[in-house]
Formats: sequence, structure tokens, C-alpha cells
Amino acid sequence: MTARYFEDWTAGDHIAHPIRRTVTETDNLLWSTMTHNPQPLHIDAEAAKASEFGQILVNGTFTFSLMVGLTVAETTLGTLVANLGYDKLVMPAPVFIGDTLRAETEVIELRESKSRPNAGVVTFGHRMHNQRDEVVCSCLRTALILKRPV
Repeated sequence: MTARYFEDWTAGDHIAHPIRRTVTETDNLLWSTMTHNPQPLHIDAEAAKASEFGQILVNGTFTFSLMVGLTVAETTLGTLVANLGYDKLVMPAPVFIGDTLRAETEVIELRESKSRPNAGVVTFGHRMHNQRDEVVCSCLRTALILKRPV
């Protein structure tokens, strides 16, 4: 499956994205380091062990970014003009090193662009699940998508 043009989408469309990803210690450590996030729950095994979780928690911004990344090939690759915003981001369950994550998307809303006749606005609802089928992250992503060339 490849990304679609604006008029190819319908509200209610559902995609189970095919790529899954197991989160590694390197993913979490590099992400935390690159983003200058010194939270001990993410980078200090001893501090994390003493927490209520008993182990390192994966940086939530990594989880969010991975969720969006896993959805790109089937939603916006080659047809995106711009991401307009992310709303209602929640992380209802923790992600741990070694968790295998998968994403799914539902089209929530479509509307014509008021300023760009060659594009429309699509609101995607993204959800990330772990290997236990728990939702670990979800959000709405609003994207400006090209219309099919005439």
C-alpha cells in the first residue's frame, strides 16, 4: 500500500500498518541524548529500578515519533504538503525496552483546503499498540495532502 491523494481517502478508512518495531536500549538512549532529555527514568538504570516501574521507561517523545514514522508510508509518503498539527496526544501505558510496537490509523475527517485548490486536509487518528495489544500512544494528526494531478 502507498500513500493516497486527498480524493482517495474516505472518513472511516482503517490501516493496520505492516511494519512493527522492537524498541532497543540504543533507541531510547540515543533519542534521550539527542534531545537533551536527562530524565533518570530514561537513562539511569538504577534510578529506574527504584521507581514504581522497576525498569527504564522509553522516552515518550521517541514513542510518539516512532508511531508517526510507522504510519508515513501508507498515509502521506509522496502526497504530503505539510503536517498542520498534532492534537490529543496521550500515552496511556508505558513502553519498555524490548517492547514490540505496531501502529494503526483511521481517517477521522476530510475537508477541502480553503487556501490551496490543489490540496485537502485529512485528519488521521493514529494508535500505537505493544505486543500485549495495549494502546501505548495515540494522537490526531492533521495533514495537508495533495489532490490527484489533472
